[in-house]
Amino acid sequence: MPGLPIVVKIGGSTLGSHDTSLKDLVTLQKEGVDVVVVHGGGNVISQWMQRQGLPPRFVNGLRVTDAPSLEIVVAVLTGLINKELVSQVHGLGGRAIGISGIDGGLLEAHVADPELGYVGEISQVDSRPLKAILDTGYIPVVAPLAMQGHDGSDHSGGALNINGDTVAGELAHALDAARLIFLTDVGGIMDAGGRVIPRLDRRRAGLLSRSGVIQGGMIPKLAACLRALERSPTADIIDGRRPGALLECVRGVASGTTIIGEAALGSLSGNPPDSAR
Repeated sequence: MPGLPIVVKIGGSTLGSHDTSLKDLVTLQKEGVDVVVVHGGGNVISQWMQRQGLPPRFVNGLRVTDAPSLEIVVAVLTGLINKELVSQVHGLGGRAIGISGIDGGLLEAHVADPELGYVGEISQVDSRPLKAILDTGYIPVVAPLAMQGHDGSDHSGGALNINGDTVAGELAHALDAARLIFLTDVGGIMDAGGRVIPRLDRRRAGLLSRSGVIQGGMIPKLAACLRALERSPTADIIDGRRPGALLECVRGVASGTTIIGEAALGSLSGNPPDSAR
């Protein structure tokens, strides 16, 4: 691989008529940048659930997934959204391979909260399948599912629904990613007055996470950024609906919210991070 990969989380709500996210991904690939893509699909899943008379429910931004819902989640994520994204990447001249976290044993998880049903908390990441795909010149496009660990339960070895933001953070952490980028349908992290916060360090981001200002779907995004920043220098939450947003972010054009890790802060200030002193 030419360098440490970038992990990009694409939310389903950002893919629209003016969106250039997939075109930007192909451009980065042609420039020799390794990119791992994690996609969501919450809106499409909710639509299919409603068609089946299953009202979607959420707790702290996480989808409650019972057995009938899990069948829809797996079918939509792996059979519809994942393959559509891969097809579009190839149509734009790129090369991609679609997988889920189950394939190759990429993600193993356990049920952390019975209230959420078949929703997993990741316990193990095996990044070798992603590295193998990257080494052959393809973009891995990952659907956020995991295999439940063999714990002796009735669902042992079965599929678990994982929040896509969480998957992106864990993959960035496991890959020592150069950066983690969230393409969302908002301008970035907002303060209490509704204004975008352009820059945060990891400590301030943690304080903000505990303050109650962050709500809904932004909660797992910020948590994923903090997880990635344990090993990655930066994480970004930007408005992916803007044309060229991903390319601008990778090339250093400020937009949205950038969260700076300790290593990056040390290099900017000319001082090593605390852990290196």
